[in-house]
Amino acid sequence: MHKYHNHSKFQKLRKRYPFFVFRGYNFQRTKNSLKVDFSFSLSDKIFFHPGMEIPSRGFYDFDQLGDADIDLLVFHIGMVELISYWKAACPPNLIIKTHRLDEKQIEWWKKLYFHGLGEFFYLNEIEISQDDFMTISSLGTDTFPSKIDLDQKKVLIPIGGGKDSVVSMEILKNSDFQIKPFILNPREASLRTIEIGGFTQEESVIVNRHLDKKLLELNENGFLNGHTPFSALLAFVSTFTALASGSKYIALSNENSANESTVPDSEINHQYSKSLEFEEDFAWYVNKYIHPEVYYFSFLRPLNELQIAALFSRFPQHFFSFRSCNIGSKTDSWCGHCPKCLFTYTILSPFVPAKTLKKIFGKDLLNDLTLKPVLDELDGDTEIKPFECVGTPEEVKAALWKTEEQLRTQLPKLLNLKEIACQDETFDKLINNRLAEHRLHDAFYSLINNALNEMEKINWKL
Repeated sequence: MHKYHNHSKFQKLRKRYPFFVFRGYNFQRTKNSLKVDFSFSLSDKIFFHPGMEIPSRGFYDFDQLGDADIDLLVFHIGMVELISYWKAACPPNLIIKTHRLDEKQIEWWKKLYFHGLGEFFYLNEIEISQDDFMTISSLGTDTFPSKIDLDQKKVLIPIGGGKDSVVSMEILKNSDFQIKPFILNPREASLRTIEIGGFTQEESVIVNRHLDKKLLELNENGFLNGHTPFSALLAFVSTFTALASGSKYIALSNENSANESTVPDSEINHQYSKSLEFEEDFAWYVNKYIHPEVYYFSFLRPLNELQIAALFSRFPQHFFSFRSCNIGSKTDSWCGHCPKCLFTYTILSPFVPAKTLKKIFGKDLLNDLTLKPVLDELDGDTEIKPFECVGTPEEVKAALWKTEEQLRTQLPKLLNLKEIACQDETFDKLINNRLAEHRLHDAFYSLINNALNEMEKINWKL
C-alpha cells in the first residue's frame, strides 16, 4: 500500500476546476446493438465522451424498450460513470443538466460517491467530509420509474471470471430459475467461465464499456487518480439489461466479508459497493426511481470466504480457467505476487491439493518467502488489510490452520514462519456457519443451504 500526499494538489485542482458538468448523453439502436455515448466536462475546459455498447440478443429486444425506459436507465448509468472523471480534479460543484434529482436522490448519490471513493481519499491523504466534498445541482426534467413486465423466474448473474461467480452460476443453473450470465467488459476468464458452465455468448448478456482516453492522459499529467466504485456501475448496467431481458432478479456473488472495513475503526472499505449496506441502499433506490419489482441481491451474502472456497472445490472443471488477479487480468494469468493471488491460494489450500494449486498458480505461493509481508497483511499481523477484494484475517487464519493440520510435516516456508492463533473449532464454526444478514428470498436461500448441507458431509482431508 502506497499513500500519496495529495491534499494540497486536491485543493489546487478544485480551485482551478470549480465545477463538473454532466452535459448529456445519446443512445442509438442499430441492427446489432444499442450504442450509448456520454458527455461530461471539467469546468467546460476538458471534455469527456465515454460510452458503452450492448450487442443484441435473441432474448431481448431494444425496440421493445420505449425511449423513456432507455433514457431513464442510460441517465442513471451516466450518474455513476461520471465519478471516474470527476475524481481527476474533484470539483466542489456537480451540475446535472439532463434530469432533475430530488433531495433524497441527491443525498443518495453523495453517499455513494463519498464512500465509494473512500479508498481514493485515504490513499491520496485527502481530508474532507461528506457534507463538504461536493454539492449537486440538477437542471433537467423529472424521470419516472419503468413499468415493463418482469419474469419472476429469470435471473441475471454477473460473471467476473473468479471463483465466487462460478459458485453462483453452478448452483443456480441447476435450479428451477432461468439464468442468464451477464458480463461487463468480457475477458478471457469470464468467457471461459460461461463456456464451461454450458452457456454461449449468444445466450449471455455482454456489455462493452469504453473509457475516454483523455482520462488516461490526465492521469499521466499528474491529475488525481485512484479506486472508484466499479461494482456500483455494474449494478446500474445490470439493471438496464435486467429490464431489457425481462429479468426480475440480479444475483450478485458478494460474500459476507465484503462488509468489513479495510481500515479498522473507519468507514473506508475497498469493497464498499459490494457491501450489504450498498446492496440495501441500491435496492431502495432502484425500486423507488427505476423499477418497483427489480430485485438486486447477493446470492453468496450468507457465506464467508471459507465456505465459498469449499463450494468452489466441488467444481474442478473451473480450476484452470478462473482468474482473480487484477495485475494479471490483461495477460489472463496469476501474477503470483499480489494479495489477491496469495489470498485465493490460501483460502483454497484446505480444499484443493497442494499439487493442484501449484499447477493452477504456476508455483507454490506458500513456499515463497517474499510474500511474507503480504501474508502479514492478510492474516491481521498488520493494522490495515490490503486494498483488494480479500477475506477477513479470521478466515485466512482458519485456512492456514487447516492446511497446517492436514500437512503436519514438511510445512511450506510461510507456515513455518507463522504461529497461527486458531483452532479446529474456529474452522468448523466458519465452515458450518449460517449468517442471518442477507436479502435472499426463501427459494434462493434453500439452494445455498442445500449446497452447504451437502458440503458438510465431506471430511476435509486431502
